[in-house]
Amino acid sequence: MRPSGDDERRLLEFLLFLGSALTAAGEAVNQIEDHLRAVAAAYGAPDARVSVLPTYLVVALEPGRAATIEPTRQLRGGLRLDQTAALYGVLRAAGPDLPPDQGSHRVLQIVEQQPRFGRRLTVAGHALLTAGICLVLQPTWGDLVLATLFGLFVGVLKQLGARWRSIQLILPVAVAFLVASITFLLAGPGWADADLRAMIAPLVTFLPGAALTMAVVELSAGEMITGASRLVSGGLQLMLLAFGITAATEVVHVPAAEKLIDAPQNLIGWWAPWLGVLVLGVGTYLFHSAPKHSLPWLLLVLIAAWLGQYLGSQVFGGYLSGFFGALAMTPVAYFVERRPTGPPALVSFLPAFWLLVPGALGLIGVTEYLDQNAIAAAEDLIATIWSMIAIALGVLCGYPIYRSLARLIAGK
Repeated sequence: MRPSGDDERRLLEFLLFLGSALTAAGEAVNQIEDHLRAVAAAYGAPDARVSVLPTYLVVALEPGRAATIEPTRQLRGGLRLDQTAALYGVLRAAGPDLPPDQGSHRVLQIVEQQPRFGRRLTVAGHALLTAGICLVLQPTWGDLVLATLFGLFVGVLKQLGARWRSIQLILPVAVAFLVASITFLLAGPGWADADLRAMIAPLVTFLPGAALTMAVVELSAGEMITGASRLVSGGLQLMLLAFGITAATEVVHVPAAEKLIDAPQNLIGWWAPWLGVLVLGVGTYLFHSAPKHSLPWLLLVLIAAWLGQYLGSQVFGGYLSGFFGALAMTPVAYFVERRPTGPPALVSFLPAFWLLVPGALGLIGVTEYLDQNAIAAAEDLIATIWSMIAIALGVLCGYPIYRSLARLIAGK
């Protein structure tokens, strides 16, 4: 039965709030449009038209009907993992048993809900997350200690940034400048056994790996405006991080490149990267307030990504390793989504991106950048973008593999 009158208004409001929240969660817009059309059909509007753009949505319940435009600014800013999982719960519940006005109320409640863990645990989670990334990069003991301290420091700054949104734009620049400056000051006189691994680890959570991956997904789906906008936004984030590090090189004397990068591999032990994957999963669980019972699933997806990346690096080298990591993790993430206690694939993707990006980049070419070689710096930037695009292509190729395997399993 087609909605009419007040029911139509309530359905439109529900679709607009749901679409805005999915946008804040970082879902690809082509997927959001598919979700909203399916929800509209469940409420008796199978011919609904939906268009999602970076800052607003357009919804019409029938062809030729007046469209409703809704800005999404009030719901932008990114959702935590528990909020994203709860939002997908509303999406699955949409239908006759969930009136649209109740659906709208639940979406607004999810956007406003508080983190599952307190501030201390959240900051500790960021320190663990940073330590996990540093372990993946095969650090020295000094790197690991310094990276963990940086993780605590950056976690506190991120908590402050969440309270004052006006400083969020400059936060990547400020953090990159402070972390790089402290690393250079400690490494130059030899006060600490610190190299680039300690500096890179706390900055990884600012890398726009998920945004650039979704940009490639959207561009491949023909969503030119949103894909290009997300690509520009992710590129700006990279530029801000690069600017912060560059500013540090101007203010603080940069040690010789050998002091910053020439450290023994596997000094802690061969097991360090494998332990790092587990520590990264626990840190992400705490810092991003992941939903209950999701930790084993997050670790499963992380291990799949790490194994794919490790095998890819052994055969094809560092730049293509991210492709194989994403190719391995994508089917696993979607199969996990089908489990009764499994989180949505979008939830398990985020920590995997943080694992894949530094692993794919390693420390290739960073010495030339710090030596202020302009040509090498440009090559490093291109290599960074290429590594993230490789991860995006791995996700694109991994989804058809999942669909094929799912049909094969269902056929049996």
